[in-house]
Amino acid sequence: MGSTGGFFLACCLMLSSVCCGASAAQATNSRGQQSSASVATQSTQSRQTCSSRLSVQTEAAAAALPSLEPGLVFHDLSPANGEGLKYARLEKSPQGKPVALQTAVVRMVPGDGSPDIDYVDLVGAVHIGEHRYYQQINGLFRRYDVVLYELVAPRGTRIPRGGGKNHSVIGNLQSGMRKVLGLGLQLEDVDYHLPNLVHADLTPDEFFESMARRNESVAGMLGRAWLAGMGRQRSPKALANQMNLYRNLLSGDSDKALKIWFANEMVEMSTMQHAIEGKNGSTLLAERNRKAVQVLRQEIARGHRRIAIFYGAAHLSGIQKLLEKDLGLVPAKIAWLNAWDLN
Repeated sequence: MGSTGGFFLACCLMLSSVCCGASAAQATNSRGQQSSASVATQSTQSRQTCSSRLSVQTEAAAAALPSLEPGLVFHDLSPANGEGLKYARLEKSPQGKPVALQTAVVRMVPGDGSPDIDYVDLVGAVHIGEHRYYQQINGLFRRYDVVLYELVAPRGTRIPRGGGKNHSVIGNLQSGMRKVLGLGLQLEDVDYHLPNLVHADLTPDEFFESMARRNESVAGMLGRAWLAGMGRQRSPKALANQMNLYRNLLSGDSDKALKIWFANEMVEMSTMQHAIEGKNGSTLLAERNRKAVQVLRQEIARGHRRIAIFYGAAHLSGIQKLLEKDLGLVPAKIAWLNAWDLN
């Protein structure tokens, strides 16, 4: 599989936070000839479908993983290296061999004119990862007054322990990739029933209304991602990743080779937001980032002082910029969690 396909798959996985009901809502919004009454009826049905799939816990649903103390080690950031932060990286051994796909926890603290809080931690997420990674996430969440999380879903949605059924194309792709790579799923392993978790994302109606205003489509965003993948496939970094894949495949450990290759693609995707955003931003990233900051303001007004925003790593550089511009927060510290074990 070429770098174009890998980058495209990584972008598809980023779309997995758009809930199962969004596909039905997309179908509703795409029928421009329908009456407003018909659109309203089908939009309601989409909300009900999504809500029932995510809120009804079956007897077979597994419990979310127990928490595990993450043991984070924060390192100070200077004003200079606070710019252009990466929220995902490939950690390597002294010999240069990949050992882990890591996601960042960046601590934003008050600057001049900031609200009276202790800090906001930007906690990077990947939607498929090691079970131990999600155990550490569960443990980390217990440190905060409130945790704001992403998921395009109706207001009041409760994700069942063990995850809900997601029969969308993106959901099936995500499930297949995690099985191939031997990983867990965020929606299955993260304990969304912790009392301090707060939904901070668009509803399906808001998502597709924004896309309509912007004249966007999911297919269009994925098309830009595909073109971006084609544009980078001849870059030295992409060619090196391809050569490493072939070399590792020849070594006989095809599962490990595929995991390392795809980890590289995930890191590239997290730093290439413009591939989906375009020059004017997008609903998928920019509008959802703004929603997260809007909910953050509400939680600050309620008196919460230690807050986390748990969003996909591709979102967090944009959210960081909003926090710097709108709230006067500055990045002060960074820590890393091992999301994938590549040993």
